[in-house]
Amino acid sequence: MSEPARTDLSPSDIARFGADPAATFAANLKAVQDRIAAACHRSGRSPGGVRLLPVTKTVPAHILRFAAAAGISDFAENKLQEAWGKHTELSGLDIRWSIIGHLQTNKVKHLVRFAAEFHALDSVRVASALNGRLAAEGRHLDVFIQVNTSGEASKYGLHPDELFGFIERLPDFPWLKPQGLMTLALFSADTGRVRACFHRLRALRDRAAAVHPGLTRLSMGMSGDFEDAIAEGADVVRVGQAIFGPRPVADSFYWPGLP
Repeated sequence: MSEPARTDLSPSDIARFGADPAATFAANLKAVQDRIAAACHRSGRSPGGVRLLPVTKTVPAHILRFAAAAGISDFAENKLQEAWGKHTELSGLDIRWSIIGHLQTNKVKHLVRFAAEFHALDSVRVASALNGRLAAEGRHLDVFIQVNTSGEASKYGLHPDELFGFIERLPDFPWLKPQGLMTLALFSADTGRVRACFHRLRALRDRAAAVHPGLTRLSMGMSGDFEDAIAEGADVVRVGQAIFGPRPVADSFYWPGLP
């Protein structure tokens, strides 16, 4: 059973999350779920086939207690440092943690200690490091392979031309449990260009699933584009700001270091 949410909110907490964050998050969660259901209906899909993964980056740990009180138990973080700090502070809550951002090999041991899922596998080096640490821990890890479908140099992920060579190496890493492919679309108001990224990942997934039967799912779509991602076949949508509100700081937000 989850711990009760604390009520010691600062003025800045109230300004950002409201006087009753649990109610705010519950209402936002319901609105996102309704949008997912509507997008699925338009695409002839069942809403039950799309998993909502809430992204909690920059939301303080004490505020996430209210999210847990609102019924949210899956938390996703881009930065391992931030996830580790929150995991430590919220150890009494029943939370499933997903890491969805780029991972350095020297931080693999920390991810393996607490994360249930990793959405940004993009190199043999990281796969090998994860596999070795998982073997030592005697546990498996669900992973999604990140593909750069936008062609932007600023984004991580395998080039589409590198994907199938990488897939051929997956049997070398038996402690990894491949689930599917992941991408970040262009940040653009041009829906056609955004959907092209999702369409490309779906086409790659269709080919990949014929080679590796575990690669069936698509992790794609965020607060600004998840409905387009669903139209293109997303199985997992990673939504943060539509649930937790706008982020007041840049993505360079840093949580205190790992042990």
